[in-house]
Amino acid sequence: MAKTIAIANQKGGVGKTTTAINLAASLAKLDQRVLLVDIDPQANATSGVGIHRTSAQLTTYQVLILKEPIENTILSTDFSFQVVPSERNLAGAEVEMIDLPNRELLLRDAIAPIRDRYDFIIVDCPPALNLLTLNGLAAADSLLVPIQCEYYALEGVSDLFNTLARIRRLLNPQLKVEGLLLTMFDASTKLSAAVAADLRGFYSGLVFRTMIPRNVRLAEAPSYGKPVIYYDQRSRGAEAYCQLAEEVLANEQKTVGTRTERPDLDRFAASGQ
Repeated sequence: MAKTIAIANQKGGVGKTTTAINLAASLAKLDQRVLLVDIDPQANATSGVGIHRTSAQLTTYQVLILKEPIENTILSTDFSFQVVPSERNLAGAEVEMIDLPNRELLLRDAIAPIRDRYDFIIVDCPPALNLLTLNGLAAADSLLVPIQCEYYALEGVSDLFNTLARIRRLLNPQLKVEGLLLTMFDASTKLSAAVAADLRGFYSGLVFRTMIPRNVRLAEAPSYGKPVIYYDQRSRGAEAYCQLAEEVLANEQKTVGTRTERPDLDRFAASGQ
């Protein structure tokens, strides 16, 4: 059965969609069966894999609002993984979801019939703690949080953990933290190093070893509708996401008895840091 990873951060511009696309592509390169589910109305994960935002007739909007079976919306890409596309109409979905029964569990229920088909399901959430993101977190086994290496990006981490703690208590007791991913890391600046040190110091055990560097090729790849490993596989960005995929896969393949347990997120939520 697939492991479902939600990629979320309420702050925009931290590399969330870039991570969703490139982690999916890198896991697929490692012979994993991967589905990327785009629940962001901006649909950047959709266009970032070469699918025009207006070309998909069935999207996550139809899945969540019109009860369309998710298998009818799945599209193949040129990159060895599949995608459930998004569209701009999803921006109004929150209003339409308000009166629906079990509105926080719509995505979880939708993907349940197809989980056996994949090794990983990657969910790209909107840059907000809204009902769509709540659906992503309720459906997920774990959460991956991209964090830009600047101090403003640190401020929302505790708020996110507080939300996660509530979700675990009310909707998804099994939700774990896959890890905090440092993005846009610039080794030439003291700021990036300081932010990385602060994160590793306070959130010990939750931060990925892999750091995603600032990289021109990584920034250019979405305009060509390609993951970076298909745009420039020798770039530093491509190498970093391949390392991240290996780290995620290695963590998953460890047996329960030998796995190093990550700290409980409730401790960080309660700390108020």
